Amino acid sequence: MILSDWDIRVYIEKKLLVINPLFEDTVRENGVDLRFGSEFCRFKTGGVIDTREMNVRDLLECHRVGGEGFTINPYEHVLTTTMEWVELPIDLVGLVNLRSTFARAGIYIPPTVIDAGFKGEVTIELIGGPNAVRVYPGQRFLHVVFLRTSSPVYKPYSGKYQGQKGVTPALGDKR
Repeated sequence: MILSDWDIRVYIEKKLLVINPLFEDTVRENGVDLRFGSEFCRFKTGGVIDTREMNVRDLLECHRVGGEGFTINPYEHVLTTTMEWVELPIDLVGLVNLRSTFARAGIYIPPTVIDAGFKGEVTIELIGGPNAVRVYPGQRFLHVVFLRTSSPVYKPYSGKYQGQKGVTPALGDKR
């Protein structure tokens, strides 16, 4: 079942769902809107990402931006993060969608799920379209729809991205 704004507000008031900072326009009809943080990372070209080592960090060029914004070049893949820290309880899952305003400007994001029990800022991949698009920290760009699980999850998320702050590239498996 998808949570309504009423249910989301109850989860937040009871501190079962944490969104910090929480703005007046964060909670929407059937989800929440999250904002761009100030960190954006471009992938350098010409390197090789080894999936056994997940050396993605070696091929990123990261920038902190302010009022000047950040330009996503045509067909470029960029990593960014949300301004908000989120904490999901063990009975909610978040389905992340790009707000349609940004999709209509030519940006795309791959399907993204926030697992039950996750805590942290959300790292998102943005994919540019045929034209360059300038975005700005603080803009609402994601819409997260919350689904209640049939029962609380047996094993809440405790993976390698738990507690992430800022852009977090792909990390290799611990062996």
